[in-house]
Amino acid sequence: MAIFEGAGVALVTPFKENGEVNYEKLEEIVEEQIAGGTDSIIVCGTTGEASTMSHEEHLDVVGYVCKVTGKRIPVIAGTGSNCTETAVYLSVEAERRGADGLLLVSPYYNKATQNGLKAHFKAVADAVKIPILLYNIPGRTGVTILPQTIADLCKNVDNIVGVKEASGNFSAIATLMSLADGKVDLYSGNDDQIVPLLSLGGKGVISVLSNVAPRQTHDICAAYFAGDTAKSAKLQLDAIPLITELFAEVNPIPVKAAMNLMGKNVGPMRLPLTEMEPQNQEKLKAAMTAYGIL
Repeated sequence: MAIFEGAGVALVTPFKENGEVNYEKLEEIVEEQIAGGTDSIIVCGTTGEASTMSHEEHLDVVGYVCKVTGKRIPVIAGTGSNCTETAVYLSVEAERRGADGLLLVSPYYNKATQNGLKAHFKAVADAVKIPILLYNIPGRTGVTILPQTIADLCKNVDNIVGVKEASGNFSAIATLMSLADGKVDLYSGNDDQIVPLLSLGGKGVISVLSNVAPRQTHDICAAYFAGDTAKSAKLQLDAIPLITELFAEVNPIPVKAAMNLMGKNVGPMRLPLTEMEPQNQEKLKAAMTAYGIL
């Protein structure tokens, strides 16, 4: 059984102006997501700026979100690292603090071979009992998890159950699903590709868009699963102008700007990320207005 079906939010981490985690605001945005129909919370991923958190902060945020969510919907913790020992530590601790699943990005910068990727992911899987999603995003990591590698891991490691696919390579994704034998839970990692990925057997999306439009993102998936592919496609296409502006600068700069424009007051990014350029923020504001969320 999949960890979740539908739209999971790649949640931002709200910070105070002094850079500390804003836990009061974090609780507020988690509750808004649940009320908006979001099917899963993905915490401390790329969108959550985990790369600029200390291990203690990272795990405290995971534990806090698990506590607030209270098993109403699954919480998936980002615990990937380019150091296997670190990924194991974060994963074991996230499980201990209540996470329902883990999201493991491929090791970045050191660019492991496919055999190295298998050994890395197996080491983490052996250390925990909860289900694991791999995260294939070569544009950020510099390494691709090949379809054959994903299929092999999902077939042969009990608690590696699927992948968040953000490669944008639909030929590779189709190859993966042809090799999957029903053993790979596939999620879109790109908000502009939800419907085409669902058509290849996807279970849903791990979404940046859901931070500002949880109900609409949920409905893209729900309409598809209900058999109304025309409605699903229309909802997807209606969101494209906004999605384009949400990725006009590196994520999560635009989505935090969007949430602040909506009055959600999620605060600044941590360096090296900086505030959205004024001209891009104006385009974002116009797209949000046209989409009806501002």
